[in-house]
Amino acid sequence: MATCRYCRGVYPQDQFIRGNGPRYLVCVRCGVEQGFVTPDEVPQLYSDEITRARTSLFARRYGIWATLIVAWSAWLTIGQGITFWTPAILVALILLTVLAPIRHILGAARFKAELRRLTP
Repeated sequence: MATCRYCRGVYPQDQFIRGNGPRYLVCVRCGVEQGFVTPDEVPQLYSDEITRARTSLFARRYGIWATLIVAWSAWLTIGQGITFWTPAILVALILLTVLAPIRHILGAARFKAELRRLTP
């Protein structure tokens, strides 16, 4: 893994443009921004639309786990003090905890297909 000279990002070798001199150790995004290459010359460059779509895909995939962590933390800290809602919230959290891995496993094929479609 090499480091880009401009943005200081660490990327695999296939994310760098080829060349010597000013093109040496420059990632594809910085190479396009600095004018060393055109976007057509670097097929591995993620456009802004692809970047947003990939971020949304990962957020949909792993958002349930972040929700679970926040919900359990909230219930453990402040949720037990609410007398009427404590059993209802606990049942909902248990159901969500049981259903989250099932949803995660069953959605793996769709996630991989979408990720492959969004990978240049």
